[in-house]
Amino acid sequence: MTFSIVARSDDGESWGVAVASKYLAVGSAVPAAGAGVGAVATQAWVNVAYKSAALTHLGEGASAPAALQRLLDPDDGREHRQVGIVDAEGRAASHTGTECLEWAGGVTGEGYAIQGNILTGEEVVIAMQDAFVASDPSAPLAERLMVALRAGDEAGGDARGRQSASLLVVRDEAGPDGRDDIEVDLRVDDHTRPVDELERLLGLHQRLSAEVPESERTPDTPELFAEMDARARCLGLRSFVVWIGMNDYEHLGGDGWTATRLVEEMREATPDWTAEA
Repeated sequence: MTFSIVARSDDGESWGVAVASKYLAVGSAVPAAGAGVGAVATQAWVNVAYKSAALTHLGEGASAPAALQRLLDPDDGREHRQVGIVDAEGRAASHTGTECLEWAGGVTGEGYAIQGNILTGEEVVIAMQDAFVASDPSAPLAERLMVALRAGDEAGGDARGRQSASLLVVRDEAGPDGRDDIEVDLRVDDHTRPVDELERLLGLHQRLSAEVPESERTPDTPELFAEMDARARCLGLRSFVVWIGMNDYEHLGGDGWTATRLVEEMREATPDWTAEA
């Protein structure tokens, strides 16, 4: 009922999972990842305990194949399970139990494991593999996972239809102020076209979190902030800083600069501003 890709970036700094399914809130059940450790997807007859157990085994130094075997050996339900794992070194393993509903299967390669069950056919995982391998290895892992998920969806995806999708990527200190490792954690829990919606959310995330090139930074001068504060007051706000905070734009400035697009956005929002506002 689900198709997923688990992968490590070519630079060895990011790990992630992308998944879609005719299942409510698939992101709550399938994916897990740890920076410097690896990533796992557990699906079919989901055993959510596989997530923490797999990351523990990987964290203790087990390879992806060894960690997978440690999950399966004690599990009487293993023939109903489907699992994909990638470890810190990019080694991959995938398991499809003999009782998983057709079409079910998976493929692995250097740095990735792709698997699915109740699919329209093998072409789904093959399309995902082709898309991921052909994607730009220097692109962010989230983009590459999204490309693969899109390919699987367009190749037929879940034979029962579409409902939810999720994208999880981790990298050391990638979270706010470097206080956790979550680089991307996006979920579409119930939607008629969940992969489309997930792609839209990734675009929003990238817009709000992308590095701002030097050429797109405006120096913070007293004159600029006087103007921006006056414009903010036209919107009923105390200051430009308040406007930035209310729009979650805090990371788009600092150390004496503000993203030029924020300045332009404020100016477009306040065509009738006055310096006395």
